[in-house]
Amino acid sequence: MEKVSIAMAKAAVLTEALPYILDFKGSVVLVKLGGSVMEIEENLSGVIGDISFMRAVGMKVVLVHGGGKAISRAIKESGHEPQFVGGQRVTDEPTMEIVRRTLNNVVNPDLVKRLLAMGTNARPLHGNWIFSAEKIVEPDRGYVGNVVDIDTRPVLEMLDAGIIPVITPIATGRSDGHLYNVNADIAAAALAKALKVRKFALVSDVPGLLSDPSDPETLLTSLRLADTARLKESGVIGGGMLPKIESCCEALEAGVRKVHLVDGRMAHSLLLEIFTRDGVGTEITQ
Repeated sequence: MEKVSIAMAKAAVLTEALPYILDFKGSVVLVKLGGSVMEIEENLSGVIGDISFMRAVGMKVVLVHGGGKAISRAIKESGHEPQFVGGQRVTDEPTMEIVRRTLNNVVNPDLVKRLLAMGTNARPLHGNWIFSAEKIVEPDRGYVGNVVDIDTRPVLEMLDAGIIPVITPIATGRSDGHLYNVNADIAAAALAKALKVRKFALVSDVPGLLSDPSDPETLLTSLRLADTARLKESGVIGGGMLPKIESCCEALEAGVRKVHLVDGRMAHSLLLEIFTRDGVGTEITQ
């Protein structure tokens, strides 16, 4: 009887997912994968499996990834200490080369390899091929910029060919042609906005937006865009969550339908958030 009960439970999950699978087939979904999730093999493998499932059921997936912890390790290995101002990395000339090499030549190829191993067609797309940036001058962090223009053609061509583009958060300076380090959340939100994706999911190592950051039980499961101003004023949205939420709001205002904040430490959290009625993270809508 136990085997039958387990089988029936699995069938119930598939039945609940079916309307969502049919609805989202052919839709463009952008997943931003945080570097913290990539540090634990079990978590990374789970997210890659979820992304492969999404592609297998007909969703057009774009993957933008970070890699901050890997970059910090590479900087330390070079004999230096990582430096941050306002939560963003100070990026001088030598550091920018480490950022480029780590993201484009180490982290990105590993993600592509993992997707290919799952039978999912994926290709690297270095951010400096599609993102144009302007330097952030206040505070001055060196070669750190904001995305000001995006060439979406390579992304759309890959999606039309059934390929998942795996994109690094690096940009080419619009005025000087230099490479710039871009916050991965901001780069992903800018691309989601440009593509007007159906869903924008940010996968990190937090459950979602919490009314009390120290208490996971205070998860805010659903928000409207109008709620975010009040939450910023009250301090619920602050610190490292502030630029993330602000970027999400800009994406929603530009036509993205829904934003999801998902905990990559939870098994199949991405699928549960997208393909079930209640979800497991924070959903933000217009």
